Amino acid sequence: MGDFKLGCVVMAAGNSVRFGDNKLLADFDGKPLVENVLDIIPSECFEKIYVVSQYDEVIAIAKSKGFDTIINNHPEHGISHTIKLGTKEMLGCDAVIYIVSDQPLLTKNSIKNQIKFYLKNRDKIVAMGNNGKRGNPCIFPKKYFEELLNLKGDTGGSAVIKNNINDLLIYNIDSYELIDVDTKSDLEKVKNKEELCQHSL
Repeated sequence: MGDFKLGCVVMAAGNSVRFGDNKLLADFDGKPLVENVLDIIPSECFEKIYVVSQYDEVIAIAKSKGFDTIINNHPEHGISHTIKLGTKEMLGCDAVIYIVSDQPLLTKNSIKNQIKFYLKNRDKIVAMGNNGKRGNPCIFPKKYFEELLNLKGDTGGSAVIKNNINDLLIYNIDSYELIDVDTKSDLEKVKNKEELCQHSL
């Protein structure tokens, strides 16, 4: 991308309270849920990639795939702490994409196309979405880094988006790709992905 530097932060530090145990290690398509997301990251698009997690198992999986990692020793501080840890490593980048690790039907092609769309709108926040509903991943230009670093508690990028809603653009993808796994029933739903794909057509 020439002189333009895009960073990537994979957020994998949540407590999985609603799931009951560590959802990131739950089986999906024969491998841990988090691995499905790591496998669709287009590494060639990024200047830096960091996976942020509180879990040794997730850190080990990320390292085995060649990703840089950051251990979040204070997950009790909420999602803002994960964002801060990742963003601090990205200060030399022109923009950062924040990818959640519980969205197993997301595709590499969609991420690549979101990046292409962002590169035509570099002063905007670009979130994936469908039919006006915003989802993840989200790309933030450098001008929002300070605001992201100042987040507190269990508050994520949505707060920054709400403060700058006129700068938000939605990159539309199929609705099933936006589904994130919060509960065991969510996991069963995404396992029926062929059915979900048909409904989205």
